[in-house]
Amino acid sequence: MKKIFVIDWILLVVAALSAYSGIELHVAGHGDVHEVWHNWAVVHVITSLLFLIFGVVHVKMHWGWYKSLFAKGIGNKSRVTLLLSVIFSVVVLTGVVLLAFVDGANSGMGLWHYRIGLIVSAISIGHIVKRWHILKKSIESK
Repeated sequence: MKKIFVIDWILLVVAALSAYSGIELHVAGHGDVHEVWHNWAVVHVITSLLFLIFGVVHVKMHWGWYKSLFAKGIGNKSRVTLLLSVIFSVVVLTGVVLLAFVDGANSGMGLWHYRIGLIVSAISIGHIVKRWHILKKSIESK
């Protein structure tokens, strides 16, 4: 399997884990047991850092797409992919702010990060569905 598809499959798994752990973290924030919230926070930070690392590798592998976007404009390029890139950057920024500067438990910034994360998740599903046949083909071929 080509390296790009290995990265894409890893990205798919860590994205799902990041989204799931973020939802569980949000739910745990409504509970009374801080340890449960803390455990989900640890899982979410780890899976999200993996998502960020593999997301950067993914963007690097598709850098030609971004380069032509900057050089020639949007043209017939996927607006969904561009929107996903921008909103993903916002969710990363809010996540870094939460991790470094804000006590995330029940914070306004945490709620914004959660909402933006849900939007990124929904757009990511569309991004994946559109390319699913390519991903599926990558494991069916030699």
